[in-house]
Amino acid sequence: MQRDEGLERLGALGLDRAGAEQLWEHFDDAERHGKLGHGHSRIPWLETLEGFDPAAQPLLVQDDPGVQRWHGNGALGYRVLADVVAHQLDRPPADARLVVCERTFPTGMLGHYVRRLARAGLVGVLTATSPPRLGPPDGPKLAGTNPLAIGIPSSDGKPLVADVSMGAVTWGDVIAGLAEPEQLVPFGGEQWHKALALALGLQALVDSLLREPGFGAVLLVARPEADPVPALRQRAEGLRLPGDG
Repeated sequence: MQRDEGLERLGALGLDRAGAEQLWEHFDDAERHGKLGHGHSRIPWLETLEGFDPAAQPLLVQDDPGVQRWHGNGALGYRVLADVVAHQLDRPPADARLVVCERTFPTGMLGHYVRRLARAGLVGVLTATSPPRLGPPDGPKLAGTNPLAIGIPSSDGKPLVADVSMGAVTWGDVIAGLAEPEQLVPFGGEQWHKALALALGLQALVDSLLREPGFGAVLLVARPEADPVPALRQRAEGLRLPGDG
């Protein structure tokens, strides 16, 4: 999908120009990084989605030195996290800040957000919850795929960005026609319980910090005290590290 078509279709959903640009930047970044389930295929998916207000703006409802709390206020989760990241870039923490985002769904490729932070010299750790799609074999669905993304800045200009879903495939892969629903299980094969444990832990972490039920996201953003990535690249001897394009 080309940019002009994508922006036109997003605008037809009722998004203003700024909102359409935010979403297109996210989807196109996912496409370029090979995350097709979070890429251009999300635009036709949004055209079938109900329950969001295209004119809604996320709200910053708490702004203390070490803690922020945001509320989606009916906006798409993509817009919430885009605004959250922009705010961190404009007003970075003195040391570290915990950011809790309520009513924040869908959130897409979490690596997109921590990469933006890392390119600006900030460490970011981000997770987000989603509908329960993971559970033990033949058991109940207990947690979302609940990805975890970590962005670490680097003086060489190439941050390390690790972004891992707890599913063997993602729901986005199913939406994009790249996987079947029955493939959506915890990753790890016979060691599936490890991925499920992570998914449950992240689910409980986010849920414990929300003031009202629903899907949300939790971001830790901090100023680094060291620069470990260049030495890691040297030890890796040319191997591709997470987040390398």
